[in-house]
Amino acid sequence: MERTGGARFGAAAFWIVAGTMHFVIPRQYEAIVPPSLERWKSEVVVASGVAELAGGIAVLPEGTRRGARWWLLATLLAVYPANVQMALHPERYPRIPRAALWARLPVQGLFAWLTWRGTR
Repeated sequence: MERTGGARFGAAAFWIVAGTMHFVIPRQYEAIVPPSLERWKSEVVVASGVAELAGGIAVLPEGTRRGARWWLLATLLAVYPANVQMALHPERYPRIPRAALWARLPVQGLFAWLTWRGTR
C-alpha cells in the first residue's frame, strides 16, 4: 500500500459518509441553508450531498484524485457560509452549544487539510 493510502481511504470515507448524510437527515442540512438560498434549500442540500459523494468517490482512483482535491476544496468553500450562518445566529440552533457553532469554523480548515492529505 502506498504511503498515503490510509489518508486517501480516510478522506474518501469521510466525504462519502458526509454526502450520504444529506439524504439520510436532509432536514438538518436544510436548517442551516443561509437565508439567501432558503427558497432552494432542498435543492442546495441535494446538490451539496451529490458534490460530496462524487468527490469522495473520485478520491479513490489515481486518475481522478487530483481533480477530486480541487472539487472537494471548492465544495468546502461553497458550504462555508452555512457554518458562518450558524455561528452568527445561534438562536436558530438552540440544541447546539454556541461554542460548538464557532468551533465549526476552524474545523473546516481541518477538513481541508485532511482532504489535501488524502488526495496527494
